[in-house]
Amino acid sequence: MENRKQPISKDWWSKTLAGAVLGWTLALALAGLFAWFGPDGIAAPQKSQFVMWMIAPIWMLVFSFVYLFRSGARAVLWLAAANLLAYALLYLLPPMLSQP
Repeated sequence: MENRKQPISKDWWSKTLAGAVLGWTLALALAGLFAWFGPDGIAAPQKSQFVMWMIAPIWMLVFSFVYLFRSGARAVLWLAAANLLAYALLYLLPPMLSQP
């Protein structure tokens, strides 16, 4: 019997695109949430530098795990849903903090 290698998945392009675009936007939203709700709030000194540097590791983590989805469509759907949730929280929660 001959061992045949599995061909590369046909939807790896869509997974890559989902990880690149939606992973990037998700990393931005998660960094924004940390900026608002992390230690000492949004006005913490030197926090902006840390938040800026945490975007790349979050993005690469999402980007690397995107290939575990069964299809590119699932990757797009799950990452789009995560983005919607993260941006909804980012949009809705900070104004609640500033109200008296």
